Amino acid sequence: MGCATLLTLGYAGPASADVPDGWSNPPPVNPVHFLLLFVGIPALITLAIVAFVYLPSIVRGESVAPAGVRGENEWFGGRRDTHELESASTTREAGDEGDRGTGGASGTW
Repeated sequence: MGCATLLTLGYAGPASADVPDGWSNPPPVNPVHFLLLFVGIPALITLAIVAFVYLPSIVRGESVAPAGVRGENEWFGGRRDTHELESASTTREAGDEGDRGTGGASGTW
């Protein structure tokens, strides 16, 4: 741990050095220019890609939900209509094995 700290501090020293004499000394960068360049341009590119992907679907009236799904409301294990109950009882009566009254999966070997 101590060795890593010493190496990091040793390499940080040259980073704080002054600009060499032969090099130009550029003025500091304006923060607004920095934000426009490194935040604004990528944001515009991202918005353009999203627009190119989603706008044609929206104009055609398609769903933009994942996989284009417009799900119907489902009630699992809920009440069934009477015609479904009647058809289920007639198929149970017509079955070869009959109703054992045990419930669950009634697979046999």
